[in-house]
Amino acid sequence: QVQLVESGGGLVQPGGSLRLSCAASGFTSAYYAIGWFRQAPGKEREGISCIGSTSRDANLIYADSVKGRFTISRDNAENKVYLEMNSLKPEDTAVYYCASTRQSTPLCTPDGSIYTFWGQGTQVTVSS
Repeated sequence: QVQLVESGGGLVQPGGSLRLSCAASGFTSAYYAIGWFRQAPGKEREGISCIGSTSRDANLIYADSVKGRFTISRDNAENKVYLEMNSLKPEDTAVYYCASTRQSTPLCTPDGSIYTFWGQGTQVTVSS
């Protein structure tokens, strides 16, 4: 059974940091593109970062809203994908989701329509 489980969310002050984890089970996440998304109350879902399936041609993408502050990475031995979030702002407050494609692709996109499997989300709140 394919499953993605996010963790690491919480309450943090502006300027702080969090590291989100996306733990995969039932499949080898290294073979598929993984995306991170977020949705704030009353707003549309936003694709913020993605990483292609592990290969020489794999790409990384960041949305302008998080570029320079967030870093996506893989730990294939742990079957996890991480999202390191630094210099957090109140506008980063949202539920964060990870998602996986069904087919292997080294070229990811933050377009949610290409992702088949989704986690349940983890809440990130940035507030003083």
